[in-house]
Amino acid sequence: MQRKLDLRTGRPVWTAYRVPGVPTADLRQDIKTDVLVVGMGISGAMIAEALTACGRDVVCIDRRGPLAGSTAATTALVQYEIDQPLSLLADKIGRGKAEAAWRRSRLAVANLQSRIEDLRIDCLMEPRQSLLLHGNVLSPTQLREEGEVRRQAGLRSAYLKPIELAERFGIKGRSALLSYGNLALDPRKLTAGLLRKVIERKGRLYAPVEATTISATSDGVTVATKDGPVISAKSVVLATGYELMEAVPATRHQVVSTFAIATRPQRQNVWPGAAFIWEASDPYLYMRSTHDGRIICGGEDEAFRDEALRDSMIDEKTATIAQKLHRMFPQIDTSPEFAWAGAFGTTTTGLPMIGTVPRKPLLFAVMGYGGNGITYSQIASELIATVLDGGEDTDTDIFAFPR
Repeated sequence: MQRKLDLRTGRPVWTAYRVPGVPTADLRQDIKTDVLVVGMGISGAMIAEALTACGRDVVCIDRRGPLAGSTAATTALVQYEIDQPLSLLADKIGRGKAEAAWRRSRLAVANLQSRIEDLRIDCLMEPRQSLLLHGNVLSPTQLREEGEVRRQAGLRSAYLKPIELAERFGIKGRSALLSYGNLALDPRKLTAGLLRKVIERKGRLYAPVEATTISATSDGVTVATKDGPVISAKSVVLATGYELMEAVPATRHQVVSTFAIATRPQRQNVWPGAAFIWEASDPYLYMRSTHDGRIICGGEDEAFRDEALRDSMIDEKTATIAQKLHRMFPQIDTSPEFAWAGAFGTTTTGLPMIGTVPRKPLLFAVMGYGGNGITYSQIASELIATVLDGGEDTDTDIFAFPR
């Protein structure tokens, strides 16, 4: 069974932009496949596309339908910079593993850019710089030290003193690390493009279909569905986002809520370079612009309790986020045209868990995406495709489920 959540509330900004249709079929009888992917959000789409590119027969199911879960709620800051600063992550998992995780994240963003270009998916992709501002997690001194730790790991960044940050980006009273090689894109357009590519390669998409029980043996996996048909697969990938299925251990994982707003288009008020901006703070504020000049700003995270309580907080959180955005950029009209709340998963290290479920070698799962969901989805598609092809990814242990 699957924990069912109301994953988002309000109107995400991405609903303002048209997305190509993704046709699905009704599941009326038992079927067989090489790989069953449960979930048709951004992570399921990336995994399914990667597997069909390897020539595998793939079936995708989703209890809602394509793009109908939390994908629309993401603010889509596609960064290689992990929520957990490299200097702090090294204290938790060791310097070597921390550097490997950051390097893999950097490679994943580059690979994703190439992937989108190769597949010719129109998702409004643009390269972006990123600014990490000092805050209550990293002081200015610690921020400078973080830059040095990154440099030693081969990850380029530049420390900007307050006067430099004010001159270049108009942000006063803060210091920042400037990094390069991140991506802005429309997550719904990307997800739709990937799923349409799966269909082109004869992948089968069924919705709405809800998986109920999963029976895994040494020979394969059988998935029963709510309406009766059974799906038999050689392997199953659970890409259900924050609605974890019972088969997946939730150790070190927590679901929280985040809130976001988007303004009307105002290109003339976007800061130079339209860099991503986020804070080394808890809670932190993060912001980006869209291709047409809307400002997206989010944060004010809360521990996930219940949907009704979360929804009751949207007006208050919206006002707080707009006020914080105005303090940083007084020239922006911060009146929200869109406001929404969404769920996301966090782990104790800030790293996702990707790989086979303990004691179930034919059952894969991906979870714990935090603020790097799209980047981690790319990593998941790489790791799982490699393992199912009989290979060995050198970073498997970094992201594996606790054994």
